[in-house]
Amino acid sequence: GGSCSRPEPRTRCRGLQTGLVGLPNVGKSTLFNALTQSGKAEAANFPFCTIEPNVARAKVPDSRLDELAAMAKSEKIVPEMIEYVDIAGLIKGASNGEGLGNKFLANIRNTDAIVHVVRCFEDDDVIHVDGSVDPVRDVDTIQLELVFADLEQCEKRMVRVEKDARGKVKGAEQEKSALTKIIALLQDGKPARLAELDEKEAAAVKSLGLLSKKPILYAANVSEEDLSGGNAMVEKLREFAAETNDQVVVVSAQVEEELNSLEPDERADYLESLGVAESGTDTLARETYKLLGLRTYFTCGPQETHAWTIRQGWTAPQAAGVIHTDFEEGFIKAETIYYADLLEAGSEEDAKSKGKMRIEGKDYVVQEGDVMHFRFRS
Repeated sequence: GGSCSRPEPRTRCRGLQTGLVGLPNVGKSTLFNALTQSGKAEAANFPFCTIEPNVARAKVPDSRLDELAAMAKSEKIVPEMIEYVDIAGLIKGASNGEGLGNKFLANIRNTDAIVHVVRCFEDDDVIHVDGSVDPVRDVDTIQLELVFADLEQCEKRMVRVEKDARGKVKGAEQEKSALTKIIALLQDGKPARLAELDEKEAAAVKSLGLLSKKPILYAANVSEEDLSGGNAMVEKLREFAAETNDQVVVVSAQVEEELNSLEPDERADYLESLGVAESGTDTLARETYKLLGLRTYFTCGPQETHAWTIRQGWTAPQAAGVIHTDFEEGFIKAETIYYADLLEAGSEEDAKSKGKMRIEGKDYVVQEGDVMHFRFRS
């Protein structure tokens, strides 16, 4: 048998991307730069300055990782990463090809989730594309573009599906009933993700990749002084988001830009002076991770402590395959300790002697926060 750590593994969970969208001049590119600490997106006060979708990776902060690494005296710490795509500015009429509309919609189609950056600050120096600041109107503008694009697609598809249903084609009835529910919502200006579909219906329309079906998170971009308490615009946005059971995270692109120019100890002082515990981008990365339905397990030792990304419901061999495909193919068993039990025990040996280590087989569904050590046939 063998144990962990191989160079350059082929990872299965990579490639999950979250699109960063927003109207022009809402602070989206500034936020993107902060998320990735990369100056790739030209954050100029000018609509359409980001034409190609910029892809960047941001780390997901996780205090459990730091605690495990401290306990194991690890030389290296490897966090989870999330990919964000900065998608060029959308305006009203995109579904009719206005602005860079078609390209914008195609780029969203390729993402797994959406973070919609919404302007919740007043600033006379930064023009608003519609002349005034109203977060709910802005969200509505973009939501309707996605809804219109979906409606056109669903209506076209329905013509074909009705024919198939008459011809008794397998699965056509399920797709027809799913489309009927979705079209009714879209005609009412509501997103497809509100449709109550059973498992078969959901599977029937999955390949359509509907834009308004993607999970969404709102990032309310506020000025420095509103970061800890929010403001009336944030509250309006929260009320609106609650109607569709969506979350709002308060961020300040202005603050994030400032944080990137500071040393780590200065950053903590600056955040404290603003009355917040962590930066908005940290909160956003964590909430995005949840939105994508991802889970974390850890491997931990003196060489490195590593957070690994898996999907909810994955079994031990699938989780092992994220480290290396050989681990999945030759999987024998996984020695597993829940992270809090391991920290409390203080070492793997002590956790074992206290009966906290479990030996799990190939049907075990990995739980959030498991610390695992795989045995496999090489």
